[in-house]
Amino acid sequence: MSLFNALILGIIQGVAEFLPISSSGHLSIAQNLLGLGVEGTDDVFFDVLLHLGTLAAVFVACWSDIKEMVLEFFRTIEDIRRGGMPKTIPPARRLILLIIIGTLPLFLVLPIQDVVEGLYSNTYFVGAALLVTGALLFACDRIRKGRKNESSTTVGDVLIIGVGQAIATCPGISRSGMTISAGCFCGLDRRFAVRFAFLLSIPAVLGANVLHITDVISEGVDPTLIPAYLVGVAAAAISGYLSIRLVRMVADKGKFGAFSYYCWAMGILTLVLTALK
Repeated sequence: MSLFNALILGIIQGVAEFLPISSSGHLSIAQNLLGLGVEGTDDVFFDVLLHLGTLAAVFVACWSDIKEMVLEFFRTIEDIRRGGMPKTIPPARRLILLIIIGTLPLFLVLPIQDVVEGLYSNTYFVGAALLVTGALLFACDRIRKGRKNESSTTVGDVLIIGVGQAIATCPGISRSGMTISAGCFCGLDRRFAVRFAFLLSIPAVLGANVLHITDVISEGVDPTLIPAYLVGVAAAAISGYLSIRLVRMVADKGKFGAFSYYCWAMGILTLVLTALK
């Protein structure tokens, strides 16, 4: 794998991971309809590293939230040790609980993981899923702005968002688009919906990487590819951080329309190309 390929893959990972356009859907289209194969896409270790790069972008972009949650975690342990809890749960402590609860629906996907992975080769499904993603983003622009934050968001709200994240494991359904839209539909403040969506991605990405650990160990690591790995990770982290900034700006203005039109265009094009093929 060349440094150029590593750079391109890193940028694609960083951009598509956070912009609501479905990275998995685009990868399926490139491989199954266009016959494009990029050197390095079948490298499991590199894939894990790229996801860690985008995870680093989340840590940088959401550092204040993450730092406060870590501190609150240790405060919780201290409260338990003393045998007492505060009457009012601090926002950061409640945010930890909301993220844990919102992650639970992902476990529902594990028994059907092979079925979900099989959808990557079904471009009819991918095209239809992109149309659904576009509809969600379009509707998200037009609903009343919510006011809920970490102090007022309910368990039911985060379970709905978590189910949305589980559905987004299907190719063509954008994870960020689904979770942000679900949050807005539940009445979350737009800024908090974006914050929560990105924070919710942390355990999801870590969990997915843990599932690939055995594959990494079995394949081994080629030391000659370390420079390419470093370039890819850096590209994923930088482009991911910039993408997060862009999504925040778009959410503040309630302007997901451009992404919805793009998803609709790609969805229709995918269905047409699949039919012609």
